[in-house]
Amino acid sequence: MQDDISTRLGRLSPEIQSIMGVYALYWKLEETFNCMETDLSHPECHMLIKLDQPKRMGVLAADMLSVPSTITATADSLEKAGYLTRKRDPEDRRAWLLVLTDQGEGARDMLVAEAGDLFRRASGLTAEETVEFARLARKIRDNILKTGIPEGLTK
Repeated sequence: MQDDISTRLGRLSPEIQSIMGVYALYWKLEETFNCMETDLSHPECHMLIKLDQPKRMGVLAADMLSVPSTITATADSLEKAGYLTRKRDPEDRRAWLLVLTDQGEGARDMLVAEAGDLFRRASGLTAEETVEFARLARKIRDNILKTGIPEGLTK
């Protein structure tokens, strides 16, 4: 009698099970993100979500694990569409902050709500499990950043 897939995978090491779970979650979320009703590109959505407060472009580039030129092009596009504006940083008048407009705030709120809903449906985690998963995911991300950003994320 053939075991079901969950039983077969349960015989693998916890590390392999974790890797397989992360891959499955990534691909499921990627598939569902592509079905979201928005005219924004993937990098534009990512930037809006990361702009939880006004940020300098260098800080935003680090947050998004991206190069400044990519940030500039995405910010230009979002500014042209009315989602954000650039304002002088009051702490350093030579620097610029990216600040969401009301339209940008509305789009960000929608994206955060939809992404949360997609995550809950895809993961099947309870609220408590999601908090623990987030803690562990931050720990993993922090460790990866300490040991070097993967090359594929810097392009």
